Amino acid sequence: MMAEEIIVYLQREGASRGRTTGPSSPSRQRALAGTCPDPSLDSSPEHREYRARGRPRMKTVIVVHGGAWAIPDMLAEASMAGVKNAAWAGDAVLKNGGSAIDAVEKAVRSLEDDPSFDAGHGAVLNIDGEVELDSIIMDGETLATGAVASVRNIANPVSLARAVMEKTDHVMLTDRGASMFAERIGIPIADDLVTELERKDWEQSSSFPVGVEKFFNTQWGHDTVGAVALDSLGNVACATSTGGIRNKMVGRVGDSPIIGSGGYADNRSGAVSCTGHGESILKVTLARLILFHMEQGKSATAAAEASLQYMGERVKGCGGAIVVSSTGDWAASFTTPRMAWASIKEDVLHCGLNPKEDFTERLK
Repeated sequence: MMAEEIIVYLQREGASRGRTTGPSSPSRQRALAGTCPDPSLDSSPEHREYRARGRPRMKTVIVVHGGAWAIPDMLAEASMAGVKNAAWAGDAVLKNGGSAIDAVEKAVRSLEDDPSFDAGHGAVLNIDGEVELDSIIMDGETLATGAVASVRNIANPVSLARAVMEKTDHVMLTDRGASMFAERIGIPIADDLVTELERKDWEQSSSFPVGVEKFFNTQWGHDTVGAVALDSLGNVACATSTGGIRNKMVGRVGDSPIIGSGGYADNRSGAVSCTGHGESILKVTLARLILFHMEQGKSATAAAEASLQYMGERVKGCGGAIVVSSTGDWAASFTTPRMAWASIKEDVLHCGLNPKEDFTERLK
């Protein structure tokens, strides 16, 4: 699409909707000023609508997970409630015509705000008793990606990751650089991320050190959250957020913020958010592996199961993944004892915690 076409379209749309033809967003300003290097990659609503003209509207899908590990019974009910709340939040965005990227951010923010999960408020503590957070968000239409790693005192790292995607020329910022960027754009500092429960669990688990793989088969495991979505324009997106592994070394970064491992989204195939033993997921680039299998013709479920099986056989890693294809096929698969997940498609909510579990509820 030529820049001149974009300008004419935006001017026409502005007039037809009763708006002035002046710029209404930074992306629109760039297009009208002729400074947007590639209008086909612009993520503004106007450009998304333009690129979707002539395509059939899709039935929206949202899938979320609260982490794959040996979730104890004491957290089971809260975990299920949390993922359902997150799915409802993301679905509300999609029902109101919002984008997939908006939906996954909203869903993951809900999980980050819930102390039942290892992300944002209530995240696990590193070996020094501090919270360090990682997150990624990816737009399947443009492949635009933002990520942050080892950030502290940020309640919603997924939103900081999105800011990296939209407000910088980079894909990832870490630690001090991410904190400086957050301060510059006005994201507030949060000093209340450490919960009393996590402090007590950290003190107890510090007395019984085990290998990181074993965390995912014990009550001391605590893992990632994530979401994938398909919007009405046919665009997919993913978001993943985590506090990592309890007692991790300071500065340890797992799979979650790494493109192709913790998450990946591409309109040509689908979107994935992964969870589990980060080092294992990194070694097999799990998210991209799942999409590779889908590109070879496998269903979302078959692709996820084949990839998780390969990870188990090749590096003895366990974990889980949620998937949505560009046609609306979706899956929630895991090889750990439990994973809390929920999905909404066509006003039907699916959710589960244990292997092969799938409860359904019609929303209206």
